[in-house]
Amino acid sequence: MSKTVFVLNGPNLNMLGKREPGIYGGKTLKDIENDCVAMGRDLGLAVDFRQSNHEGVLVDWLHEAGENAVGVAINAGAYTHTSLALHDAIRAIPIPVIEVHISNVHAREAFRHHSMIAPACKGVICGFGPTSYVLALHALKSITD
Repeated sequence: MSKTVFVLNGPNLNMLGKREPGIYGGKTLKDIENDCVAMGRDLGLAVDFRQSNHEGVLVDWLHEAGENAVGVAINAGAYTHTSLALHDAIRAIPIPVIEVHISNVHAREAFRHHSMIAPACKGVICGFGPTSYVLALHALKSITD
């Protein structure tokens, strides 16, 4: 039986493939979802992949994951740098959460260098393009076995 992991995506990630392809590449969020589902299958993980532009929805999904999943990979988008609510939601659930970014946020604007959620997460993966998501699935598999 597969273990379930949630892959959560925050604001503007629904625009991947159109939004700043020089930074984020040409893959759409649906392409990344397909990659995650395929890798999850290879790893024995069921991937529940979601996106919302609304902070409260992401909080609700984190709570749901705490009840129904073994781990979470989250690309919180801009909420990474601003959201105490996501930080607190991550701390409130008993499963590991991996922060994910497509770009290397540390090589970008100074405001992107600080993450509000990283201290609550098990780890951070950034800068490997869409492969960052696949790396997060590998990390979740290794820490939930």
